[in-house]
Amino acid sequence: MLKGLIDPEFFEAFASGEADESQPLPVYGTRDPLLGLCAGEVEEESGRTAAGYLPVYAPREIIHACGMMPVGIYGGGDQLEIIRGDAFYQSYICHLPRSVVELAQSGRLDFLSAMLFPSTCDVIRNLSGMWQLLFPEQYVRYLDLPHQRNTELGGAFWERELRTLLKDLGEVSGHPATEEDLKRSIGVYREVRHLILELYRVRREEPWRVPTEELYLLMRAAEVVPPETFLEQGLAYVDAVHAEPGRRRDNSRVVIVGAFCEQPPLGLIKTIERAGCYIVDDDFLVGNRLLEQDVPTDGDPVRALADTFIRHASKTSVLYEPDPAGKRHLMAERVAAAGADGVIFAAPSFCDPALLDRPMLRAGAEAEGIPCIAFKYSENSGQFQQFREQAGTFSDAIKLWGGA
Repeated sequence: MLKGLIDPEFFEAFASGEADESQPLPVYGTRDPLLGLCAGEVEEESGRTAAGYLPVYAPREIIHACGMMPVGIYGGGDQLEIIRGDAFYQSYICHLPRSVVELAQSGRLDFLSAMLFPSTCDVIRNLSGMWQLLFPEQYVRYLDLPHQRNTELGGAFWERELRTLLKDLGEVSGHPATEEDLKRSIGVYREVRHLILELYRVRREEPWRVPTEELYLLMRAAEVVPPETFLEQGLAYVDAVHAEPGRRRDNSRVVIVGAFCEQPPLGLIKTIERAGCYIVDDDFLVGNRLLEQDVPTDGDPVRALADTFIRHASKTSVLYEPDPAGKRHLMAERVAAAGADGVIFAAPSFCDPALLDRPMLRAGAEAEGIPCIAFKYSENSGQFQQFREQAGTFSDAIKLWGGA
């Protein structure tokens, strides 16, 4: 169904595995030219610059308002051989920073004029300092996301951070953003968010119409194409979904939790669904819907962005939860909202935020009688049989003995 909706060069190369490996970057690895297409667009538009950002969240509205293209950097996936990246990190951390360093050292990220590193974890925080040493000519900023959920402290701090970022990116791009520029960008990303929520709603209600492997590819494309292009392609996909009934299967409905930073290989997502599980909710690429309410466009747009983050950021392992019992209740809330039968805790190996939260989240789910399984993966995992057996057995058990 995606064919013709996402750039045909990307679709054919990804589907056949025959893409030119000299393409500048890949979303999943050197076979996937999505970021190569992004680099090409930057080169074609005279004077346009691009700003990369790592998971989980960056204020794309500010990047866009400064005339830059926001580009999500999610590593090299399961096709990129790590040679230089291993020299910069110890063995007992996740795979993502190694592949990001490998991409940069090999020149695949040379089209970026800026890199933003949010406070997702210690590894990404430290990568920002390493990046400044490796690429002194590039603008680098560490985004210290606020954890104090009140507007007087956290809101004032985040507003100050956003104003600094707005000023700096305006200087990098040569296009200082006006208040009206930022309001327009907020409006564009409001439409993007609404479209993403609509796609997730359709998948939640009729998952046989929207396979997660297709939705995921569309979400990855949204990270590296202009938002206007994504809106056009995404709306076309919604129309195609409604025009094609799909075939409903007797699958169990599951929520995926823990995959918000280092992304699973597409083969793992396919494996879970083909093992008999409809994925009806997930935290893949959660930054594109982290804000649960629209950002107002009346008044000061920077303050509006800051206040919306403080008041309406979704609950995730990346952000502090002040309620000691909050995480124990979170899984029951998500399962009920998605109409799910169970939860699959899928986290990258050595992912501190996901794996530190997992015991609390799982205990809360099991206390409510919600079936759960858990496993770890790496972005370059190549063998999926064990995951297929786990997911298939989990789905069968739910059908036999019931779910949530």
